[in-house]
Amino acid sequence: MTYRFTVDDVAFLRSAAGTAALAACAELRLTDTSRIADVTAMRRVAGERAAAVLETVTLRRKSAAKIADAGEWLFTADALQQASATPVARHRAARLAGLVVHDVTCSVGADLVELAKSARVVLGSDVDPVRLEMARHNASMASASAAVVQADALRPVSREAAVVADPARRDSAGRRVWRPADFLPPLDELVDAYPGRVLSVKCAPGMDFSIAPWASEVELVSLDGQVREACLWRDSSTDVTRRATVLRSDGTQWTITDAEPDDLPVRPPGQWLVDPDGAVVRAGLVRHYAARHGLWQLDERIAYLTGDTPPPGRAFRVLEQLPYREKTLAAALRRFDVGRLEILVRGLDVDPDALRRRLKPRGTEESTVVLTRIGRSPVAFLCRAERILSGVYRRTGRA
Repeated sequence: MTYRFTVDDVAFLRSAAGTAALAACAELRLTDTSRIADVTAMRRVAGERAAAVLETVTLRRKSAAKIADAGEWLFTADALQQASATPVARHRAARLAGLVVHDVTCSVGADLVELAKSARVVLGSDVDPVRLEMARHNASMASASAAVVQADALRPVSREAAVVADPARRDSAGRRVWRPADFLPPLDELVDAYPGRVLSVKCAPGMDFSIAPWASEVELVSLDGQVREACLWRDSSTDVTRRATVLRSDGTQWTITDAEPDDLPVRPPGQWLVDPDGAVVRAGLVRHYAARHGLWQLDERIAYLTGDTPPPGRAFRVLEQLPYREKTLAAALRRFDVGRLEILVRGLDVDPDALRRRLKPRGTEESTVVLTRIGRSPVAFLCRAERILSGVYRRTGRA
């Protein structure tokens, strides 16, 4: 079980004594073998607050992969799990730059801090007093100018401000919920509480967006190849209804929308296969992406694209195309001396791990097999994965 922080815990952790205790325990190993010694050391410096110190040190280490410059932040386990990764929060904040913004479910402040860097005025609120105290601390650590108040998101304490919300999507037992009526706060009630305002609501990317007819735009956001979230926007300033935003930790990013052309042909395979970023696929913008980059489709119902000049990113140089039969594929793997094998599947009912075990590749080379269908025919493409950087092809391993 995770530790349940109290307001008194947060007050201690923010105090000089708490800061000293956290610093003293920051270098502890915190492994299974060192746990008894670590707990003893923490009790020696933190007394009855040792559990709070232990949880904070642990969460700070976990946060490094998600939250930038959070070495002195405070978290609860649930808040860290739901918090937006910094590049994602920064992107959302950029879309609201220059506005007065109210984060009505600010939690420990992951979005609030980024909003404060670009919005004109920022207010954060939450019903949880522990998370609010953590948000105050985290904002001060980030030198972020944001007011923080305790308030129910369904009872507005601001007027006219653009609203950012991240409803909780787990029940009291920690199980994920999918019905918007089960969100905390419920999605429809949240929307109704802020009529006429610019609204940005973070949701799970697997949500059925048709049940949010109030949303003028659905944005899917990925970070380093992983789809992180969907964001439902109510904003009359744009004609876009679907958007995919692709972010990288190095600061680069690009966006594609349904305002772009989507006319493209279905043709035989070119020299390359391209698997669009998951945000593009989930946003239903595969054809728009293909049209932008001069690609075409293998099959109008399959998201794999093909062409002779791949766009920047990961692409697959086609070495051989063959009908998908295991014996034929195994022979091709032997012919190309393949031992390390990545298997990608779309449009076929194939378990990649089970297939790899049956194929038993034993060579010295590394390849990717793309299994899909063209019309009703299952096909296999033996490929070499490469990273495309401004027209320069670099061979890459499995993602």
